[in-house]
Amino acid sequence: MTERLLTVDNLNVSFATRDGDNQAVRGVSFHVDKGETLGIVGESGSGKSVTARSVMSLLSAPGRITAGQIHFRGQDCSQWSEKEWRKLRGNRIAMIFQDPMTSLNPLKRIGQQLTEVLRRHRGLSKQEANQEAARLLREVGIQDAEVRLRQYPHEFSGGMRQRVMIAMALSCKPDLLIADEPTTALDATIQAQILDLFKRLKQQSDTAITLITHDLGVVAQVCTRVIVMYGGLIMEEGSVEDIFYRPQHPYTKGLLRSLPKRGSGSRERLVPIEGTPPDLLYPPVGCPFAQRCPQAFARCQEMPPVTEVAPGHRSKCWLSHEVVPVHEQLASSALEGVEHHE
Repeated sequence: MTERLLTVDNLNVSFATRDGDNQAVRGVSFHVDKGETLGIVGESGSGKSVTARSVMSLLSAPGRITAGQIHFRGQDCSQWSEKEWRKLRGNRIAMIFQDPMTSLNPLKRIGQQLTEVLRRHRGLSKQEANQEAARLLREVGIQDAEVRLRQYPHEFSGGMRQRVMIAMALSCKPDLLIADEPTTALDATIQAQILDLFKRLKQQSDTAITLITHDLGVVAQVCTRVIVMYGGLIMEEGSVEDIFYRPQHPYTKGLLRSLPKRGSGSRERLVPIEGTPPDLLYPPVGCPFAQRCPQAFARCQEMPPVTEVAPGHRSKCWLSHEVVPVHEQLASSALEGVEHHE
């Protein structure tokens, strides 16, 4: 039986502003099982990174969780103290952040930052920690590791700092690794090395990985299951095969159409998704994608329920819902003037 590591239930996150609360995450629920790789995709502002930081209890003011529960290995983490979180964070759950320069301490050598983690969480001696830190740097593709351990973050390129963060996250062999755009600053060769490292980690340690990315190509290479987010909501969820070969939601289809087709030999134009994401200070009453959706119709002014179109494959779209007659779906090719909360 598959062991459930993480369960997120009805997560809501808001950021207080002068104009009101920006509802960045609105009722998100998902799970991560031991040994699986879950991809979370969507454009900027969809709520991916905010969800990840909420799971790690790393939201800073003015952000706050307004509703929902987070369980790790069956324990409710929602009311944990910071002291309790420190025992778990970086040890059983680790995160690779999007911006390594703001995550590394500019006043401490790289070696000191790596060995602190190893000595605190794995109980290694100073010598053992130094040897393990050098091994980790080599594993993420950094040469002259012993020399590099004595250097400061500003002496590394952006891509090398990202690799240091990956080494730090992997140092304690976590049960769950959350990687927020881990390959963004890396060239193609190093990116391939890091993805291979993730695959080995999964095979050797049965580590679960949650990969947050804009790159659907990366998702196709390493993920087993995919969540598609838009407007602070999960719009579609399914296996990699479901999402790439049997997409149901118009937003998912739009993301796939906007990708270049490798090896096709044709010069097809990329198809962009027209329009802009919704203003989450005043989120739409209905489907948040309706104003950009070429298949929107009158019913889209209501929030669609989640429909299970196949085992494990769910879509939050009226087009997937059996109660909507075909003639109603075809009544309008686009929706104009979707209501908003005032």
